[in-house]
Amino acid sequence: MAGLDQTHPQARKDGEVVNRLLESQPEPKNLADLARLLIRYNNFPGAREIQKNLQKVLQNWQLTEETLFEQTRQLYATGQAYQPKKGDEPEDWS
Repeated sequence: MAGLDQTHPQARKDGEVVNRLLESQPEPKNLADLARLLIRYNNFPGAREIQKNLQKVLQNWQLTEETLFEQTRQLYATGQAYQPKKGDEPEDWS
């Protein structure tokens, strides 16, 4: 029921990331961001627009969640998931 939907505390910031992903290519950081947000919003009772757009990114990149998670596990195993640039803020994984 839409009336019971909750607002995620990171929804505004995450919405900006999702909008960037919609216009991006599946590069390592983008793959890691998509996987992180899919996990964050999995079964979350709200943020329907974000959830819909995350699925759209998967479709745009011709990925399933399974293949995305497989690729990101490989990225983390080799240390390629996040290569912070000087001055970048740390990611909020909560």
